[in-house]
Amino acid sequence: MPLNRRKFLSRSAVTGAGVALAGAAAAPAAEAAPVDKGHKGRRKPKRYALTILGTTDLHGHVFNWDYFKDAEYADSAGNAQGLARVSTLVNQVREEKGRGNTLLLDAGDTIQGTPLTYYYAKVDPITAKGGPVHPMAQAMNAIGYDAVALGNHEFNYGIETLRKFEEQCDFPLLGANAVDAKTLRPAFPPYFMKTFRVKGAPPVKVAVLGLTNPGIAIWDKAYVQGKLAFPGLEEQAAKWVPKLRSMGADVVVVSAHSGSSGTSSYGDQLPYVENAAANVARLVPGIDAILVGHAHQEIAELKVVNEETGKTVVLSEPLCYAERLTLFDVELFFERGRWQVESVRASLRDSATVEDDPAITRLLTDEHEKVVAYVNQVVGTATETLTTVEARYKDAPIIDLITKVQEDVVREALAGTEFASLPVLAQASPFSRTSEIPAGEVTIRDLSSLYVYDNTLVAKLMTGAQLRAYLEYSAEYYVRTAAGAPVDVAKLTNANGRPDYNYDYVSGLTYEIDVAQAPGSRIRNLAYGGVPLVDGAEFVLAVNNYRANGGGAFPHVASARELWSESTEIRTRIAEWVTAKGVLDPADFASVDWRLTREGVPVF
Repeated sequence: MPLNRRKFLSRSAVTGAGVALAGAAAAPAAEAAPVDKGHKGRRKPKRYALTILGTTDLHGHVFNWDYFKDAEYADSAGNAQGLARVSTLVNQVREEKGRGNTLLLDAGDTIQGTPLTYYYAKVDPITAKGGPVHPMAQAMNAIGYDAVALGNHEFNYGIETLRKFEEQCDFPLLGANAVDAKTLRPAFPPYFMKTFRVKGAPPVKVAVLGLTNPGIAIWDKAYVQGKLAFPGLEEQAAKWVPKLRSMGADVVVVSAHSGSSGTSSYGDQLPYVENAAANVARLVPGIDAILVGHAHQEIAELKVVNEETGKTVVLSEPLCYAERLTLFDVELFFERGRWQVESVRASLRDSATVEDDPAITRLLTDEHEKVVAYVNQVVGTATETLTTVEARYKDAPIIDLITKVQEDVVREALAGTEFASLPVLAQASPFSRTSEIPAGEVTIRDLSSLYVYDNTLVAKLMTGAQLRAYLEYSAEYYVRTAAGAPVDVAKLTNANGRPDYNYDYVSGLTYEIDVAQAPGSRIRNLAYGGVPLVDGAEFVLAVNNYRANGGGAFPHVASARELWSESTEIRTRIAEWVTAKGVLDPADFASVDWRLTREGVPVF
């Protein structure tokens, strides 16, 4: 007898449990097409239509609200965000198709990404005795999600927070490739099965296999090392899909927190592909559809041919932050004693075409207003406006604020240790192109918009030679631009698709980046204290945990000796620093450490 989710949880420890067989859920009876004997008494097969709905990368977006701007969310494309909008879309589809003919899934990254999720993880944590129910659990329970795959950001606040969130959900969190590090048994339910009753015909059984991202082992190493392991999506799908078919699944859907590109941001640090969804479709027979996540891309429908069977597998990735809803329309027919999938079509619905569901608004207005009040607390005063508008290609004081805070925290942490005399440098990235700390009153909201990720701080021991290689790798972010050629800042950065968060400043050193040179030969006049950098010199690099654990595949840093780390978010450290100072004055933190050049001539 399969274990239901509650029984599974009761047997499940923090680091693992036996194989979870999520219980079947019966849907209301659905009408099958009537039998038509047609010519010569031949019977037409019975048919059934099923719609699988999907979201992904919600990242704590309940309402169409930008907590960093304290205003309704708006962008140039006219998108709208939030589960309250998705709820309206889901209600519409259920009305059209019949609620008993639908299944609602998500592909992960649910409990991190906005001040709302931070607040209920850290300020008023769900893990506290008698603590609140997470707003994302409340919303998704109310909407009626059937199953949700684990995303890598589910682990950002530690396993205790994730387990508490899991306990608060009325649906299973799936992760066939999230296993106990010692026993290699599933630590979360691998799959979910739901039975759809069909009048005058056997029921249709739909299996949902959940797969998460192997990169968790790198990105949240501090929480999962020695406790959980994350093998590849392809091998785990190959293990589980035949089992699901043998258990009678007529339809197999994968909810995968993994993009479709076949690439990995962590290079060869793991033997598993980060964005493996298309690989799974191509290599593993027996899958009908894949709900894709993680990549934050919009893919209405992608068809991949399975190499073994020649069958087409349909993939779809709805846009993140609840901006889109995927619909997989599945047509089945009953013939020779079994249901067979005749066709799968995928399409998207747009959250901007509807209004918020009033039921979700009523449910979570109080939680929303608490967070709005929290982020609008004044913590200091700025002497001038600071912005990230030019931070991708000019040394901007607003990024120097981040590095200064990190330097100060690490120096204090290492005081009294054998490393106290080493120079402390710091890394930071221009995460946002629109962040601004206005002159005058500074709020938590202003500072949070500067550092949008829940990263924590790590101190690593690095040599001069390693730092040079680190900076060369970072400088690959720029598009090669010949001396004398016109410079278009819109086309100067993001070479080969490198995202802004994988371009680093390094404070405490001075250097030039010659964008006229080939990648690997761009760092010029690299110095410390006005003296050319010595290869064997030792430094402490204050770095975020994403980079320290190998995120972005920067050289040397992941393998470098770790001297210190903490669990307090860098964003919180920035707020503490500004609160202690009272006045935010660039004279206290800004310096011009680097500039872009072409053959020795400054670009700007």
